Amino acid sequence: MRTMPRAVITGVAGALPDYILTNEELSRMVDTSDEWIMTRIGIKERRILKEPGKGTSELAKQAVQKLFEKTNTSPDEIEFLLCATITPDHQFPATANIIADKVGIKNAFHFDMNAGCSSFLYALAIARAYIEAGHAKKIIVVGADKMSSITDYTDRTTCPIFGDGAGAVLMEAYYGDDLGIIDMILQSDGVGRHHLYQKAGGSVWPATIETVKNREHYIYQEGQAVFKWAVSKMADVSVEIMKRNNLTNETIDWLVPHQANVRIIEAVAHRMKLPKDKVMINIERYGNTTSATLPLCLMDYEHLLKKGDNIILATFGAGFTWGAIYMKWAYDGNKFIQK
Repeated sequence: MRTMPRAVITGVAGALPDYILTNEELSRMVDTSDEWIMTRIGIKERRILKEPGKGTSELAKQAVQKLFEKTNTSPDEIEFLLCATITPDHQFPATANIIADKVGIKNAFHFDMNAGCSSFLYALAIARAYIEAGHAKKIIVVGADKMSSITDYTDRTTCPIFGDGAGAVLMEAYYGDDLGIIDMILQSDGVGRHHLYQKAGGSVWPATIETVKNREHYIYQEGQAVFKWAVSKMADVSVEIMKRNNLTNETIDWLVPHQANVRIIEAVAHRMKLPKDKVMINIERYGNTTSATLPLCLMDYEHLLKKGDNIILATFGAGFTWGAIYMKWAYDGNKFIQK
């Protein structure tokens, strides 16, 4: 029996909007095609939250409610809710506060985490630290983004990439051996701030008529620079965490990569010498949901996961931020399959 707890994931759930934006529809909006998008990005469709007055917290609320029901957990048991997002409902209060209120969490503290597309991975690291320090026994980490709210649908280079979605995990303290988060590598380099950002809407360039007219409240991305950094850095930390923990392509059961571009995913898997059937991929159906990509992958593949599986989560995002987490999965995923 361990004296210091490990942080384990004991359940996962997600929420996606009903509206499906296909490549065919996008090709009528901008100069693009299904072939171009599939070849360069690997996305067939993405989900869009279209209802007026609904933001990131709406999708997150649905994911957390499903998680409660699925794991038979009461809101009163939660001690900490951490929301990973780059599209908060408002500048303040934190979207985590709004989610907690909507789902009835009253005995916890909550705040947001923004590390670009690495937000969910960084949030897992924070939750792990709280659990291992003995400050909390049950934590919800939710990754959610309404990327359509900051996507310019006149920009053919970025509008095919992003979709809306939310995923949530329940993390608990575990005192047994060899399960849960075992190791992590988190890194950042602020030089990336020039290549991927939203120019206006913050304190440097507050919203004005000019910033709106100039379309400066949308994602700006220098795709080639971001691609090169992502391929290199995601692969570097994934290989490093393998070496640190004496893992091989045979002993790794799953890679859970950020779903930004299928070519990036393939390049990282190639560096790790992993076959395709060990790599979680759902970008074709959801696009890049930013903070939600990792938990939505876990949701989609949960039924295949087995207790003790060696899993590496890897990501790259604005900042630049990147990192990898090595965990041993804590339960047989098929226990949640509806009979």
